[in-house]
Amino acid sequence: MSLVELIAQADTRGLAVSGLACLDRCLPLLDGDDEVLRPLWAALAAGDGDTPAPDWAEGLEQVRGKLAGPDAADEDEAVLLARRMLDAAPAGCSAAEARSWADACSVASLRIHRLLDPVAGDTPDTGAERAGAVADVPPLVAAELRRQTAVLELLAGHGPAGLRGALDVSTEGRRVLRAVVSRRARGRT
Repeated sequence: MSLVELIAQADTRGLAVSGLACLDRCLPLLDGDDEVLRPLWAALAAGDGDTPAPDWAEGLEQVRGKLAGPDAADEDEAVLLARRMLDAAPAGCSAAEARSWADACSVASLRIHRLLDPVAGDTPDTGAERAGAVADVPPLVAAELRRQTAVLELLAGHGPAGLRGALDVSTEGRRVLRAVVSRRARGRT
């Protein structure tokens, strides 16, 4: 099943987890520590399935405060895309809000991975990739596609019990992106 189809079929919790997982994997671009998003993961775990726990909105504001960055004019496109993911996170996480956020985060995260992939070309066609066209997809982008798919499949197949696996998938992706960002920074100096 394609990523687009998985997002279309996901329940509210799956959508919120999908969006948060994309943001979590892109955290190295925002200079956040590995624990900064834990309150949001906990709110999703404590929620009733249709909405996260009431402390989601409070946790979201705290995370935004901790990850507030410099003037956007000084940041490259990948960092700006990660900031937009965080800024667009809905405080209420209704089904419609979660679906919109998950979809936007999916596209942004794939674009970020394409920008950071040293063998990727300039083609920003994440739509075809999300629909299942994976021929000639650069390695970093292909791995991100697999992670996004795995998160949605875990939640669809295991419900709330899949949350731990989704966090593990995101942690692995964050480590990979942290290494890419670090290598990129060394190359610029």
